[in-house]
Amino acid sequence: MAQAPHPDPKATGPLEGLRILDLSRILAGPTCTQLLGDMGADILKVERPGDGDDTRAWGPPYVCDTDGVETGESAYYLCANRNKRSLALDIANPEDAAALRRLVRDCDVVIENFKVGGLAKYGLNYATLAQVKPDLVYCSITGFGQTGPHRSKPGYDLLAQAYGGIMSLTGEPGGEPMKVGVGIADVVCGLYATSAILAALRHRDRTGEGQHIDIALVDCQISWLVNAGANYLLSGQAPKRLGNQHPNIVPYQVFAVADGHAVVAVGNDRQYRAFCEVIGRPD
Repeated sequence: MAQAPHPDPKATGPLEGLRILDLSRILAGPTCTQLLGDMGADILKVERPGDGDDTRAWGPPYVCDTDGVETGESAYYLCANRNKRSLALDIANPEDAAALRRLVRDCDVVIENFKVGGLAKYGLNYATLAQVKPDLVYCSITGFGQTGPHRSKPGYDLLAQAYGGIMSLTGEPGGEPMKVGVGIADVVCGLYATSAILAALRHRDRTGEGQHIDIALVDCQISWLVNAGANYLLSGQAPKRLGNQHPNIVPYQVFAVADGHAVVAVGNDRQYRAFCEVIGRPD
C-alpha cells in the first residue's frame, strides 16, 4: 500500500505534540484529521491491509509515477489525507486490535466513523479505551448519531443531503432535488468534528477528563440550513428552489451577458444605487 507522505519532522504548529489515531475513512473523518494534521498534530491513519481507504480507488484521475504510469492512488484520496502516516492493520485480527489498544495509550485523540457499536467487539470502543486512558478524547462520526431511531443505519453524504433538506433548496425552480456538487455534508461534518475535538482537548487540559464526541452527518447538515431553516421555523412555509437567486436580496444572482455569465451580488440599498450608476441606469 502506498503511504501518505511522512510529516516533516521540522514542521511545527499549534497542535505539535498531539497524536491522533485515525480510524476513519472516506471524507468526513479524514477531513477532520487532515485539518488537525495541518495544525501540527501527528496523524496515524489506520487502513485495511491491501485495499486501504475506499477513496484510494475513487478515480480517475489517479497519481502517475515518473514514467507516466498510474499508481492506483486517486486525487480523491489525496484531497483529504495530507500530513498523515498510514498503518496497515486489520482490526478484525485480534493481534492487530491489541496493537491498536496499546497504541491508544500514546494517543490524545481517536476518531472513527464505524456503525454505532461496531468497534465494541474489537475492544476499540470508547467505553473500553477510556478504561485504559481516562483522558482520551474519542470522536465518533455516524450518519444519524449514537442514539435515536436511525442510529443503526449507515450514512453517506448524499443521504445526509437528502434527509437534511439541502437538496430541496438546491437546483432550478421546478427542477428535481439536487445535491451540492461536492460532498459538502461530509466536509462540514469534518469541520464541526475538528471544532469539537479542540474544545474537548481544552476541557481535558483543564480537568484531566476525556470525552466521547457524538457527531452525525444529518445533524450537521440540518445545522447549516442556516437562514433557510430559520425562515421555515418562523413562517411554517417550506422554502422553494430558487436556482441562483436569493430569498431576501435582489439582485443577488447570475445573469447571462454577451460573453458568458456575470454574478451580481448587491447586499443593500446603498450598493444598489452605486450599481445603477455603474451600469448607466440611475433611473
